[in-house]
Amino acid sequence: MTDQLVIEKVTQAIEILQEMQVDAWLTFVRETPASGDPVLPLIYGHDLTWQSALILTRQGERIVILGHFEAETAQRTGAYPVVIPYHQSIQPALLETLDRLQPGQIAVNYSANDVLADGLSHGMYLILQNLLDETPWSTRLISAEKIIAALRSRKTPAEVTRIQKAVDTALQIYDQTFDYAAPGMCEQEIARFMHDKLDAYGVEPAWEVNSCPAVNAGPDSPVGHSGPTGIVLQAGHILHFDFGVKQDDYCSDIQRVMYFMKPGETRAPEPVQHGFDTVVHAIQAAAQVMKPGVLGKDVDAVARKVIVQAGYPEYMYATGHHLGRLAHDGAGVLGPEWDRYGDAPRYPLESGQVYTIEPGLVVPGYGYIGIEEDVIVTEAGAKFLGRPQTEIILK
Repeated sequence: MTDQLVIEKVTQAIEILQEMQVDAWLTFVRETPASGDPVLPLIYGHDLTWQSALILTRQGERIVILGHFEAETAQRTGAYPVVIPYHQSIQPALLETLDRLQPGQIAVNYSANDVLADGLSHGMYLILQNLLDETPWSTRLISAEKIIAALRSRKTPAEVTRIQKAVDTALQIYDQTFDYAAPGMCEQEIARFMHDKLDAYGVEPAWEVNSCPAVNAGPDSPVGHSGPTGIVLQAGHILHFDFGVKQDDYCSDIQRVMYFMKPGETRAPEPVQHGFDTVVHAIQAAAQVMKPGVLGKDVDAVARKVIVQAGYPEYMYATGHHLGRLAHDGAGVLGPEWDRYGDAPRYPLESGQVYTIEPGLVVPGYGYIGIEEDVIVTEAGAKFLGRPQTEIILK
């Protein structure tokens, strides 16, 4: 059975090779259920067992060399007209193919900057070097990080449709959770409700289930990549969520904020409202400058400036990241030029990329305010994929 999305991405990969003037891209893998290359779901869609080579060329050739037991699966993808099975060693078929193609450069999957382009393990790199030893090809290997970054980030219409469905489902679960949550409930109780909704909708969490959702009730709750606790929600608390779903292999990633009023209150206290308005302003300001060609670091600087100029400490993370098959789905970030981000903040935005925007701040005595929106970059600017939160939810 053909996989139309894989066919689309393989076709797109060849266009990227042509654009970047790279002769060939070689993805070299083995035993992928144990150590899969992150790009494999995009360009193949199945696991591979023996040493396998997927080769795409800028002339449009699509070749896979793999163990003979998996040849039928490769043919069924519809993405690889040339399927070369082997029995004892991949080397003869690999060298024969490269001798025929005569590539000047061979991009392979290693990267110092992008974990999603770094699927080639050190052991597999050594094996590849040994297979190519005493051939011209051993000296023509280059990093495929720019190719993979473009392939992951440039979403096809089919990919955008899947992300949009994941956004819609997450927002529906949020609406039901807003109605459900009440003082006296602990964070874990609220999270269980949301997990039940994942089951009801037949979707998965967008990241590790123990921390999806993150539920933060009040000022003592640990914010970050940690799971809900037994902290009990009280009146006068901010309730913060970080949540997304994986639906049809694609993710959403959305943060939302509620405030639970004390007796006699009819609105959020001024510190809470000011913090909320500041985060909304930062998101809208970032979205306004998100156009093709703008660097991620410049988008980050706009949002970060809003937070700091409003009197809050600088948040110690990037303003946003790619979204797709993973909640964190690619090389570029909307982030500052910190060492830990490498070159990622200097990637230019492109039409078709889907990013999150997620500045945040702490309101002392009340809790954390973080809002996260999912947007697609278009030639006309950023478009929100779901209704953005512009008013604090009061209860």
